Amino acid sequence: MKTVKDISEITGVSIRTLRYYDEIGLLKPTKLTEAGYRLYDNKALEKLQEIMFFRELEIPLMDIKKIMDNPNYDKEQALLAQKSLLEQKRNRLNGIIELITDVMKGVNTMSFGAFNNEEVQKIVNHTLECMSKESLDMQIQKYGSMEKYKEHLAAGFANEQATADLLKWYGSKGKAIEAVMQATGNTEEIKQEQDENAKIYKQFMIAKEADDMDMAHSAVELLAENYKAMFALDNARNILLDLAKEYLQNEKLAEVTDSQFGKGCSEYVAHAIQHYYGVA
Repeated sequence: MKTVKDISEITGVSIRTLRYYDEIGLLKPTKLTEAGYRLYDNKALEKLQEIMFFRELEIPLMDIKKIMDNPNYDKEQALLAQKSLLEQKRNRLNGIIELITDVMKGVNTMSFGAFNNEEVQKIVNHTLECMSKESLDMQIQKYGSMEKYKEHLAAGFANEQATADLLKWYGSKGKAIEAVMQATGNTEEIKQEQDENAKIYKQFMIAKEADDMDMAHSAVELLAENYKAMFALDNARNILLDLAKEYLQNEKLAEVTDSQFGKGCSEYVAHAIQHYYGVA
């Protein structure tokens, strides 16, 4: 048996809080001494631990009491649910901490100025320079002329949603332009990045078959690193969350991914990304 003081030292829960739990019937002591001192056994300590898990989820005390007093209360199922919810909370906080760290380093300064014509033309010209002759000829044939193809590329920057996505991914217009200008069009580099992506997606499918969320989270981390390399990003959180959203809403994109890596791949990757960043 342990005293209130012992329990407080072991768990970090204050003596005053333990007394209050007794008063409202949430956690009664195992027995009282003749002098009126509260004593707790290991079973009571385990119950206190469950209460602490519920409190981490910010569930009100009286709601916790109702849950635990329910005759159908299943401790094991409750712990599994708590574990899942706390993991989501942890992942959401990890994502926020990651963003704060970037802000402290000067990343994601959130400068949302629109792209002017000079900047758009600079990006378009650089994009054309990076394209292989074969790819460029195909696009010119498709659009009818070089000028028509240039107009098509420039039109993308008139799309408010596309521009907003770019600014969200890079944090500022300057970062977005800098990233685009770093692109070389090197086919060997692109192939290496695509091959790395394919390897990561195969890991997702292994995790899916094994129902191993830890392995899936590891794959999300690898995918984030590859996306940072592919798109010259400081932080891949927003682009991956947008990718997850697309997988769940864009049937054609999901079908293409599933046909390449296996049925259900796109949905699994989407949920793994959302779970990793604590948004689902």
